Amino acid sequence: MNATLAPSILRKLNLKIIPLVIICYFIANLDKTNISIAALQMNADLGLTATMYGVGVSVFYITYLIFEVPSNLLMTKVGPRIWIARIMISWGIISSMMFMVQQPWQLYTLRLLLGAAEAGFAPGIIYYLSQWFPQANRARAMSFFYMGSVGASVVGLPLGGLILNMHGFLGMTGWRWLFLIEGIPALILGVVILFVMRDTPHKAPWLSRAEADDLVAVLETERGTAIIGAHVPWYKAIANRTVIGLSAVWLFQAFCTIGATLFMPLILKGLVPNSSSVMVGVLSAVPFLVACIFMYFNGRSSDRTGERSKHLSFPLIAAGVCMALAPYSPPAVAYVLLILAVGLTFALTPVFWAVTTEKIVGVAAAASIAVINTVAQFAGLGLPPVLGAIKDSTGNYNGGLLLIAVALIVGGVLGRLVTRNHRSHNHPTVPSAGSAISDSHDKTATGEVPTR
Repeated sequence: MNATLAPSILRKLNLKIIPLVIICYFIANLDKTNISIAALQMNADLGLTATMYGVGVSVFYITYLIFEVPSNLLMTKVGPRIWIARIMISWGIISSMMFMVQQPWQLYTLRLLLGAAEAGFAPGIIYYLSQWFPQANRARAMSFFYMGSVGASVVGLPLGGLILNMHGFLGMTGWRWLFLIEGIPALILGVVILFVMRDTPHKAPWLSRAEADDLVAVLETERGTAIIGAHVPWYKAIANRTVIGLSAVWLFQAFCTIGATLFMPLILKGLVPNSSSVMVGVLSAVPFLVACIFMYFNGRSSDRTGERSKHLSFPLIAAGVCMALAPYSPPAVAYVLLILAVGLTFALTPVFWAVTTEKIVGVAAAASIAVINTVAQFAGLGLPPVLGAIKDSTGNYNGGLLLIAVALIVGGVLGRLVTRNHRSHNHPTVPSAGSAISDSHDKTATGEVPTR
């Protein structure tokens, strides 16, 4: 099957949807990760040890884990427009309130509330994109979405360093200004979402009726190739072995994407101990700038060739090797290796979600995407305290980097095993016997009759 759309329709999708989701995810991750740059002042101000900081980071993921799946299921009921707006408005308010923190327990409480507010946002947008973009364009669409996430680090870390220099302005410390200033855009954008986002192609005023019909027809045709079909109950879908395997891969990659994002400024402060907050912010941003480039070209290559498995697994293995070498290298070389490790880890992201949304459709997809993303958040829950404890006991993060390296390599190998027979259906090949058997088994396990 080779489902295609008129270039004019794809141009409209790229123009109307991609910029909006990029901005949304940019703001989301700005609020979620600005604690990493705030820590340069906040930890001393509140008397936080590295372990206490790790706890403050990780409690976010407790409520995030609890509410992730329910949030995505509710979104399918009320629609993405209302639900995404609700998420952004609530987290904007809570993020801004962090400027009032005086005690560690207050920090922990607001991080718990922030996790509850933001739960369901990332999987909700991933599901939303899968309802608009055909398979041949999906990895690139996912790469642009995640550029918003990575862009928050590219821009947010240096910007955060500059805001920290407002220390003392109007009698308030720099890290408090950081939380106050960076929380407001989410609130504003949430209101904007209510007016500009559309739930389905037929509700988009910028698509003609014929264009909307063509887009829906292509998407419906592609959904017929899914391993887990639209009529499969969500509770059966999340127990499917494909979903379990993908969840494990996403968990292992999160060791780097979460660990690197939340600890990069502190790690680089150890590599360059006499650097200013602004310099640390700039140095911390470079790996994420490289990640944007790697994501785009890896997603583009995967869409063009239709090959998914190698584009998903090989970058993760290479990232693990780079991360393993960093602790044993001189500071300048270690920095380059960290740049490569972060860039390569993020490179698999658009391909991973393209594979996931090609294998699973319907409400089952909404639930499965949420479950996969939820499992990965266990890395956010458990890893920061471990990294903090390693730093407190050894004086550096080398042991933590080795732990991340092992997780990346294991995740890459597992990713290859889970996806080795998967290709985009827009680039048809004759399936191997193993592929046909595997797909048939998965469909039978979920109660779906194979369509091929």
